[in-house]
Amino acid sequence: MGKKLYVGNVSFQASEDDLRELFAKAGEVVSAKLITDPATGRARGFGFVEMGSDAEAQKAISMLNSTSFMERNIIVSEAKPQEKRERGTRDRGGFGNKRPGGRR
Repeated sequence: MGKKLYVGNVSFQASEDDLRELFAKAGEVVSAKLITDPATGRARGFGFVEMGSDAEAQKAISMLNSTSFMERNIIVSEAKPQEKRERGTRDRGGFGNKRPGGRR
């Protein structure tokens, strides 16, 4: 069990301090980070919290997962390692990638 937690379905009005205060109920919060869109600066509705120990991280999951925070039921789980992405080579599909006959 890692100390870094994923927090999803976070209110767009929440701040990193709000997140830090919520998770402090479960133990020491090392860091709290809400993810924002780089182009607009708007919140994306999820973030990451790093707890002081594995035990505190587990306590935070059991205490806070599926609970109401700022009128939304948040999701709290162990964060997965970020996958390395190559820039500009990703095929996202779309209208221009259809084969003749309308099939993909």
